Amino acid sequence: MELTQVRLFVTDFAACYRFYADVLGLKPQSGAEHGPYEKFSPASGSAGIALQDRTMMARILGDLAEEATGHRSLVVLRVDDLGACCEEIVARGAVLLHGPAPMTDRMRVAHLKDPEGNLVELQEWLSPRP
Repeated sequence: MELTQVRLFVTDFAACYRFYADVLGLKPQSGAEHGPYEKFSPASGSAGIALQDRTMMARILGDLAEEATGHRSLVVLRVDDLGACCEEIVARGAVLLHGPAPMTDRMRVAHLKDPEGNLVELQEWLSPRP
């Protein structure tokens, strides 16, 4: 098995598109700013993050509410320099909820939310796993 993407169901597609492209700096695959689908790729790694219009998926699945209730995901992105990354994204409009701060002796993290309330964790690996 290979992870190809984490898909987030969103109601304000354009706001989330701008967040992942302009604030976090991920590369959109096709430029579909208004949806109903777009995949974003980080500078390194093979998996990406995709946005999917929640209403469209609610029609397809039949049992998915048109609005989310509570947290349904955590997007985790690894960065080389957490402090510099946080400075850059805050300057572009992100609001940090936590961090940068140590999570373990091998990792520092920061947390924020996208415009839909999905949690995003930025990780800096201080040392590799044994």
